Amino acid sequence: MTSIGIYGSQGKMGQAIAGVAPSLGARLAGGADAGDDPAGLARKADVLVDFSTASAIEAHLAAAVAARTPIVIGTTGLTPRHHALIDAAADDIAVLQTGNTSLGVGLLARLVREAAARLGSEWDVEIVEMHHRDKIDAPSGTAILLGEAAAEGMGTTLAEAAVIGREGLTGARATGTIGICSLRGGSVVGDHSVILATAGERIELIHRAQDRAIFARGAVQAALWLAGQEPGRYTMDQVLGV
Repeated sequence: MTSIGIYGSQGKMGQAIAGVAPSLGARLAGGADAGDDPAGLARKADVLVDFSTASAIEAHLAAAVAARTPIVIGTTGLTPRHHALIDAAADDIAVLQTGNTSLGVGLLARLVREAAARLGSEWDVEIVEMHHRDKIDAPSGTAILLGEAAAEGMGTTLAEAAVIGREGLTGARATGTIGICSLRGGSVVGDHSVILATAGERIELIHRAQDRAIFARGAVQAALWLAGQEPGRYTMDQVLGV
C-alpha cells in the first residue's frame, strides 16, 4: 500500500487528506508542519503531498529530492522563483504542481482552454473567484490555473494577458486580455466562474466547491498516480488521462 506524507498536516487541507486517504487505498506515513524536519517525512513516505505555505516550498522540495520521493504540490501563492525550483526538482523526481486538485476543476480547465481556442478574439474572458474570509492569497491558485488555460487557448500567456482587478478610469477593455476578480467572505470553500462574452451573448462555466473533501480526494488520487512516475513535471490532466 502506497504511503503518503503530508506537509501542512495540521491545516484544513492536510486534515482533509488524512481523513480520506485510507478509504482510497493509501497509508499515512505521517505529517510535518512549521518547525518540523521535512527530511524525515520525505524518507518515510512513498510520495509527499504539500499543502503548506509558499515560504516552505524550497525546503520541502530539497527534502523530496534528497530522499528521491515524488511530491504533489497544491500550495498556492507561488512565485516564478518557486516554479523555477519546481522545474529543477523535476529533473530528479516526479513533481505534480497544480492550483487545484479537484478532478472537476481539472475538467473545467480543459473546457476553458477549448472554448477560448474555438471562440477567438471577439470573445472576452473574465474570471471571478470567491473564497472564505481566511484565505491569505489572491487571486486563488484555481483562478490562475483557469487563466492559464484560457491564455493557452488564446495563444498567449497569462503573464501577458492578465488584468488583476480594476479600479478608477480604466478605459475600454483591451482585446485579448483576461480579467481576474477575487472576492472574500464567510465560509465559502471555493467558487469559480469563467465568463466568455461577446456582442449579444455570453457563456458561463462555473465550478462550486461545497466540501473540501473533493480537493483531498483529488490530491490522494494524484499522489497514488504520481508514485509510479519517472522524474518530470506532471499535471492534473495526466492524472485524468486527458
